[in-house]
Amino acid sequence: MDVEGNKRVFQRLGPSSNDNKQQKVCYHWRAGKCNRYPCPFLHRELPVPQPTANGKVSSKRSHGFIDDQNLPRRNPNFNNTRNPNFNNNWGRVQGGGVVRKMEKVCIYWLQGSCSFGDKCRYLHSWCTGDCLSLLTQLEGHQKVVSGIAMPSGSDKLYTGSKDETVRVWDCQSGQCAGVINLGGEVGCVLSEGPWVFVGLPHVVKAWNAQTNTDLSLSGPVGQVYSLVVGNDLLFAGTQDGTILAWKFIAAANCFEPAASLKGHTLAVVTLVVGANRLYSGSMDHSIRVWSLESLQCVQTLSDHTSVVMSVLCWDQFLLSCALDKTIKVWVATESGNLEVTYTHNEEHGLLTLCGMHDSEAKPVLLCSCNDNSVRVYDLPSFSERGKIFSKQEVRSIQLGPGGLFFTGDGTGEVRVWKWSTEQTATSS
Repeated sequence: MDVEGNKRVFQRLGPSSNDNKQQKVCYHWRAGKCNRYPCPFLHRELPVPQPTANGKVSSKRSHGFIDDQNLPRRNPNFNNTRNPNFNNNWGRVQGGGVVRKMEKVCIYWLQGSCSFGDKCRYLHSWCTGDCLSLLTQLEGHQKVVSGIAMPSGSDKLYTGSKDETVRVWDCQSGQCAGVINLGGEVGCVLSEGPWVFVGLPHVVKAWNAQTNTDLSLSGPVGQVYSLVVGNDLLFAGTQDGTILAWKFIAAANCFEPAASLKGHTLAVVTLVVGANRLYSGSMDHSIRVWSLESLQCVQTLSDHTSVVMSVLCWDQFLLSCALDKTIKVWVATESGNLEVTYTHNEEHGLLTLCGMHDSEAKPVLLCSCNDNSVRVYDLPSFSERGKIFSKQEVRSIQLGPGGLFFTGDGTGEVRVWKWSTEQTATSS
């Protein structure tokens, strides 16, 4: 497979030249606020590559629009038969256009101390691009937000933090409706139906938002870092590398221990369910694939070279990110085993992935990096749509209803975002 797409698309904005400055487009001119004269950068767009005589675009590919026929749909099963050549579209953009590199946010503005105001050459905004809008900020947690959940049919948002509390927010007013002190750091939060599950040291708390049932599930050794539900089982990834499973017994309104999955040698920090499989990412640098029927490990993926921080099922693909600065896209071969079909490289370690659709129902991937930013990418091209900035790293991203999503960062702040309805085709 041609993996040329692994390189940053921003390195391909124009033909080579001995004077590199003259081949770059002025960011401030694009924003309509360049006040430098003479400006060392171009005040015009670079030309779009033209087809050659054989009808093909030259090897210096352009990046802009995605062929809608090749867009994946959100589906946990790995069974895409619509486009047999879909694997080759990762990291590529169909059609013309240029993906523009995003402006940088002003570090002094982030600290509240920029003296240039509107005349500052850097961005005074929590995001770039025109695809997102910040609705509100929820302040109250004193440490990193480690989990966000919104139970089905509830008008409350639950956020957990390493400050040993879960805060309950009223979705209508945006005000904190309650604080639950738990006596231990929250490692993760999950909602499934009316239930809210909270991972703590040595225990999982379970609350029913409709009946106010309060249960404690014992068995974990150390901190519970990850939770997921699949095949009527609740799975918990723990600090000692074990994955515990419980089954809900409706008649007794309780959870009974069902299994203990062993194989990882270090903490299990991420779990996801898809295609009748459980996928677990660990600090031991590996991803294990478990059958939901037999609860046996059927494959171990060892391509990452550092902690696997997040795994995500999308269409027939598994996506994973790690502190090794890569996002890997896995696809099932004819034998049923997963192999890497594309690797996307970042400049910083990655913390979490979240997949969703934008206001035009196009698939996008949100990738949190440990440089205090979240990249927003189109799929499958990985062309950049924008960035979200935070004072500290974003550890939690959670989908909400009606195009909303939530981010929680290291300062304890939770932000509510919404996809904008008016967007341009290329990033700006």
